[in-house]
Amino acid sequence: MKVLVIGSGGREHALVWKIAQSSRVSQIWCAPGNAGTASETASASNNPVKNADLVDAEDIDKLLAYANYRKPDLTIVGPEKPLALGIVDRFQKAGFRIFGPNQKAARFESSKIFSHHFMERHGIPTAKGAAFSNPIEARKFARELDGRCVVKADGLAQGKGVLLCESVEEADNAIESILGKKIFGEAGHQILIQERLTGKEVSLHAICDGTRYLLFPASQDYKRAEDGDQGNNTGGMGACSPVPFLSGEVFEQIQRKILAPWLEGCKVEGIDYRGILYPGLMLTEAGPKVLEFNARFGDPEAQVYLRRMQSDLVEVLEASMNGNLHEVHFDEKASACVVAASKGYPGNYETGYPISGVSGVEELDGCKVFHSGVGSENSQLFTNGGRVLGVTALSGSLKVAIEAAYKAMEEIYFEGMHYRTDIGKDLREK
Repeated sequence: MKVLVIGSGGREHALVWKIAQSSRVSQIWCAPGNAGTASETASASNNPVKNADLVDAEDIDKLLAYANYRKPDLTIVGPEKPLALGIVDRFQKAGFRIFGPNQKAARFESSKIFSHHFMERHGIPTAKGAAFSNPIEARKFARELDGRCVVKADGLAQGKGVLLCESVEEADNAIESILGKKIFGEAGHQILIQERLTGKEVSLHAICDGTRYLLFPASQDYKRAEDGDQGNNTGGMGACSPVPFLSGEVFEQIQRKILAPWLEGCKVEGIDYRGILYPGLMLTEAGPKVLEFNARFGDPEAQVYLRRMQSDLVEVLEASMNGNLHEVHFDEKASACVVAASKGYPGNYETGYPISGVSGVEELDGCKVFHSGVGSENSQLFTNGGRVLGVTALSGSLKVAIEAAYKAMEEIYFEGMHYRTDIGKDLREK
């Protein structure tokens, strides 16, 4: 079997790494891929993974041309933008088997306003909110919330399109930044303003086959750039799985109050959802509420999930596509991921700095480094993005996994390297 993976980040490296373990896979291509994906080998054939580094993950025409050239048996879409652009519809029309939700289903992530209104229509608990394109009306609504609100760009902004506000002044500035200054471009043509929820935030992933879903274990991600959940929102600075404080009772509430009505709502509205659904949740005093829906694996959540997954990933994804989901097995062990980023991320940052220590970390028991913004020239790794790499560890306890990831991170160096030192701090005693 030949597989094409689309994307170039840590999530895609983790997908390639896991797919390469399948006894059914003989060849893997990654478009465009990164230095990490190119370092992997399909275990069944010993064929190295090949990057299509000139094929952009958002250029659907070139991706389709590449697929026509390579003739993959299965294509797997990592990032959200190609899903929003309708890559699944285009590939299916051309006769290719592809994993991920179609363009209509991907609107759960590509439009926060659509997702919010869907939840209102189907009684799914979420924050009070309203959509705006007029800044005057937006500021009026923010004042009704005393400025303590969340201002979100409607479209895709690489995980950075959410501004958290504590005052009317901050809310006014956020509205002006998105609607007036267009800091997120066309993604901010409209905004969604919601009340700020308080509680513990968790990430859940479910794989869906159009009529059913299977829930993965819980994970917790850390989106803010600095320790103590300070600084700007990022694509994710680390993750842990499982989440010890998430009880079976809460899982039952999530399935009954969120996932069941979501699935019924899809049926009512004619949405054939096949792929990963990734809801970000806040566990409030009133019960779990949805912060957002995503239509693909989280990053870095994918790294901890795929380290723990025991099932053949290819078989899991095919079952979703074919409409016959079966059980997905996860290791009882725990996994942690700590992300190293370039200085200045998620704002302006420089690239091109040499990276050292990665090969030594790979030799440590239970550790694996997934590449995000990493390039390679003459066997020398160098920084090539904001989030550079994710150091993951798998261990018998979450506390040990977190400690192992941090110990491994100490072996890695590049100029300006920045990472949070409190990933899993609230979980380390568990």
